[in-house]
Amino acid sequence: MPVPSGALRFNSDSGKLEYYNGEEWWQIDNFSADNATGGARGVFGGGYTNTPASFTNIIDYITISTTGNAIDFGDLPTARQDAHATASNTRGLFAGSSGPQNNFIEYVTISSTGNSQTFGQLSRNSAYHYGCSSQTRGLYCGGFQSPATVLNTIDYITIASTGNAVDFGDLTVARDRHSSFASSTRGIIAGGRNATPSTITNVIDFVTISTLGNAADFGDLYTSTQFPAGCSNSTRGIIAGGYTPTVINVMQYLTIATLGNTQDFGDLTVGRLALSSCASPTRGVWRGGETPTMQNVIDYVSIMSIGNAIDFGDATTTTTSVAGGCSNGHGGL
Repeated sequence: MPVPSGALRFNSDSGKLEYYNGEEWWQIDNFSADNATGGARGVFGGGYTNTPASFTNIIDYITISTTGNAIDFGDLPTARQDAHATASNTRGLFAGSSGPQNNFIEYVTISSTGNSQTFGQLSRNSAYHYGCSSQTRGLYCGGFQSPATVLNTIDYITIASTGNAVDFGDLTVARDRHSSFASSTRGIIAGGRNATPSTITNVIDFVTISTLGNAADFGDLYTSTQFPAGCSNSTRGIIAGGYTPTVINVMQYLTIATLGNTQDFGDLTVGRLALSSCASPTRGVWRGGETPTMQNVIDYVSIMSIGNAIDFGDATTTTTSVAGGCSNGHGGL
C-alpha cells in the first residue's frame, strides 16, 4: 500500500518525527524561542525615571529562563513613557505614548540588539492602551486621549508587515490603565479605570484575536485594580500589582480558555503600580514600577504554580515606571 503524502512517522533510529512529502521522508524541526536565542527573551522600552526625573528612550532585555540584571538592547527614537508593547516570536512593537502623547509604532527584532525602527501609526494619539498579541496580530486596547477622554477602541496590526493600525472593535467598557495578555486565540483585557464614572474597575473582557468584533465579558477581578501588569503562557494569565487606591502586591490569575473570576496567586516582592511585564511558557516576569517611589526591581514566578514572586535582578535604568514590555515566548505564540 503506498504511503500517502503528509503521513507522519517516528524514526526510532534518529529519535525524530518525520513526514512524507510524496517522494521522501523529511524530518520535522521544532521552533522555539529557546532554540533561537538561547532562552525566551523579554524586552522593555521607554518609561519614566526619577534619576534624573525625565522620560527615557532606553530599551533593555533579559533572558527569562535565567536570573540577573537587564542588559542594554538599544533605544527608542524619542524618550517617552506608555509605549506599550506586543510581540511575535521575532518582532517586538512599541506603540503610542504620553510625554508627549503620540500614535507612533516602532519595532525591534527581539533576537538581536539595536535601535527600534518605524512601523506605522495607531488610529489615535493615546496612552495607557495596553496590548496583547498572537503570532500574527497585535491588539492595542482602550487608553487615554488628551485632554480627558477614556477610550473603548481596539486597534490591531499585522506584526510581520509594517503599516498603520486598523479598527478591530470595542471594549465592553471604555477604560485605561488596565492589563492585557493572550493565548494564541484569545486576548484578555483586565481591570483599569472606567470612563464614566472615573472609578477603578474589576471587569475582565476577552476577544478572539483572529476575528474582528467587540469584546465580551469574561468575569471579574477579585481585587479591582488600575495600573497592574499582566502576562501569560498559553494557559494561564497573571495580573500583578496596581492601585486600589493604595498600592498593592497582589497577584491574581485566571485560565484563559474558560470564563470566570480571578483567584489569588501570591504576592510580588514589592507592591507597586505602573510596572511592566513579559513571559515565557514557564515564567512570568515583572519589571520596575512605583511604590509610589520608582523601582528598578525585577520579579518572577513559575506561571503554573501558586506562590510569591522571587527576585530576578534589576533594570538597567536606576528606577523606571510605565515602560512597555514584551517577549518572544509569551502565551499568544
